Amino acid sequence: MKKRLQHLPAGLIAMAALLVVTVPLALWRDGAAAASGAAAGVGLVTLSYTLSSLVIAWTDLRARHLLMPVALGTYVVKFTVIGVAMWFVSGADWAGLTWMGALVIAGVVVWMGAHATWVWRAKIPYVEL
Repeated sequence: MKKRLQHLPAGLIAMAALLVVTVPLALWRDGAAAASGAAAGVGLVTLSYTLSSLVIAWTDLRARHLLMPVALGTYVVKFTVIGVAMWFVSGADWAGLTWMGALVIAGVVVWMGAHATWVWRAKIPYVEL
C-alpha cells in the first residue's frame, strides 16, 4: 500500500504550506472567523483528497478490476460532500464562509499542482519491476 501512496506527502506538505500562509493572512485581514474559515477550507480539501487516495490505493491493492468505478464514485462522493458542506454553512450566516470557499478552490489548485509536480519528477517505471 505504501508504494501506491508515494504521492501523498507532496500534497500534504503543499497543503500545510497553504495553511501556514493563509490562516495568518485571514486572521490579520478579517479576524478569527475568517481564519477559521480558511483553516476549514484547507482542512476539507486535505481530508477529501487524503481519503480518496487511501480508498483508491486500497482498491488498487485488493480489487484492481474495480479501480475505475471506485475512483469515479469516490470523486462523486467527495465533491458532493464538499458541495453539501458549503451549502450547509452558507445558511448559517457565518463570517468565515468567503474564506472557506476561496480556500477550497485554492486548496484544490494547490493539491493538483503538487500532485502534477510530483508526477513530473517521479521516476515511475513503465513496467512492473
